Amino acid sequence: MASLKKSFPELVYLNGDWLAHDKAFVSVFDRGYMLGDGIYEVIPVYNGQPFAVEGHMLRFQAGLDAVGIGFDVDDLRPLLRQCLERSSLHGSDAAIYIQVTRGVAPRTHFFPEDVKPSVLLYAYPITLRGFENKLASVMISEDIRWHRCDIKSISLMANVRANNEAHRQSLAENLLSREGYITEGSHTSVFFVKNNTVYTHPEGHHILPGITRRVVIDLCGDLGLKLKEEAVQSDEVRNVDEIFLTGTTVQITAVTSVHLDGNEVFRTQDAGPITKMLQTAFIGKVAAET
Repeated sequence: MASLKKSFPELVYLNGDWLAHDKAFVSVFDRGYMLGDGIYEVIPVYNGQPFAVEGHMLRFQAGLDAVGIGFDVDDLRPLLRQCLERSSLHGSDAAIYIQVTRGVAPRTHFFPEDVKPSVLLYAYPITLRGFENKLASVMISEDIRWHRCDIKSISLMANVRANNEAHRQSLAENLLSREGYITEGSHTSVFFVKNNTVYTHPEGHHILPGITRRVVIDLCGDLGLKLKEEAVQSDEVRNVDEIFLTGTTVQITAVTSVHLDGNEVFRTQDAGPITKMLQTAFIGKVAAET
C-alpha cells in the first residue's frame, strides 16, 4: 500500500484562504462536521503532475449533483497547481484531497436552501512509486454500508469500522461481502482472476466507480485480456487464481492472503502473471500521461 510521509499538510485551502493547517477552522454548525453532509475526492500526483484529473473531477461533480450541493468543480481546477506549488510538492509524488460540504446552517435532517458550500483542499506527500512490489493481506467482512456507495460521501463510518477491524489484525484491507458477493474494499476496488479471465463487480449503487478501476478495465482491453464486470461469490474467493486491489493511492496492489472468520482461505506467494502485466501497463500509462 502507499505510505504517508507525514500526518498533516503544512498548508490548506479553506473557503478562499490559504492557511497553516493548525489555523484552519470551520463552524461547529458546518453540516460536514454535524452530519457528514459532503463529498470528497482524492487525485494522485506523479512527479508534480496530477493524473486522471478529468475522471476524478467528473466523479466529484456527479457526487455533488447527486446530493444536491450546488458547486461547480471547475472552480477548483486553478487551485490544483497552486496547492502543489504552495506545498512545495510541484515536483514530487503526492495526493490532493478535496472536500466540499453543504456549508453552515442550523441542524436539520433536510437540505437547507441558500447555503454557501464549505471548500477544503490540500496536498500531502505520498509514496506512489514501487507499488508493484507491495503485497496485501486482507479479510472478508460484511458490507454494512448504505445503498449509495457510488456517491463518494465524507460519511465513512461503516468503511472506517471495517478497516479498523482489519488494521487490528495487521491486515491491509477488507473485501466487503453483501448478500454473498464481494462488492469492493473499504477504500479500494477489487479484481479477481480465474482461468485467465478478470472479474470485478459491475458499476451500480453498491460500489464506487473507481477511477483507477476504470483505467484497469481499459488496460484489460488494450492488452487483449478477457474481462467480465460480474460479481464474485464470497465462497468462491478460495478458488480464484489472483486477486488485486486498485485505487488512487494503492494503484494496483496484489493480494496474497485472504482471511475469513479467522481462517486463511486464499494464499499465494506473489502477484500473479495477469496482475503483473496490468501493473506494468499502468506504470507505462502514468509515465505517458504525466
